[in-house]
Amino acid sequence: MRDKDYKILYLYKKIPVSFKVRVLSFSLPTWQVMLMKVLMIEDERDLADAVTMILQKNYFAVDNAYDGEYGLDCALTGVYDFIILDIMLPKMDGLRVLKELRAANVQTPVLMLTARGEIRDRVAGLDCGADDYLPKPFHPDELLARLRALGRRKGELLVDGVIKLGSLSFAPRTLTLLHDGKETGLTLKESQLLELLAAQKGCYVSKNTIIEKVWSYDADVQDSHVESQVSLLRKKLAAAGGELTVKASRGVGYRLESKKGLKL
Repeated sequence: MRDKDYKILYLYKKIPVSFKVRVLSFSLPTWQVMLMKVLMIEDERDLADAVTMILQKNYFAVDNAYDGEYGLDCALTGVYDFIILDIMLPKMDGLRVLKELRAANVQTPVLMLTARGEIRDRVAGLDCGADDYLPKPFHPDELLARLRALGRRKGELLVDGVIKLGSLSFAPRTLTLLHDGKETGLTLKESQLLELLAAQKGCYVSKNTIIEKVWSYDADVQDSHVESQVSLLRKKLAAAGGELTVKASRGVGYRLESKKGLKL
């Protein structure tokens, strides 16, 4: 990345030296789709705010929890793509939060924040089910790289910017479907909905989850909005060609499947 492509927005001087984080504004394409949701469980509010700004500038949606108990309640909803979890937290420490999550069979990738040189914390976190760790202080580029790596392990990131859906090629970055050389354009919401369904690999996604992921948890969105977007997406998939459609199951949700009834 060239120097001219980013600038320092703010340096949190109140944070101790070991916790300081530079908040960078990256020159990213305006067509990048924001879909991945991150839960950050960190009681140091200045640090949490700084990291939140970094992630939002890079098209992540972020929720913050400032203590372990509330963080666990949020994480147990299962709506997040990644969790950034500090070890030292009020009310419930990060290791206990992680143990409770894994005991509840919540497999959301967790990136633990540890103090530099604290090998015992890193080992304990990994043994409790953390997917990776990041020692403080850290650079924003390393944070973003580790999240991308977690996404690749989870199998939800794009390959060369394209998701293969049978005979269809779906490019979220350009909001297009491609089939036999024919391009079909999608709206932002249609693209976000398709990306969410594709990530579930043929499993059903509830209306509540769609609202939380495609809109937001506190958005004033009704079930009818979801039904409308699903209907529009079905029409776009049909216009694009191929064998893909959106299957509805009353009281369960939606999933992608072929028109022959085979789930992806």
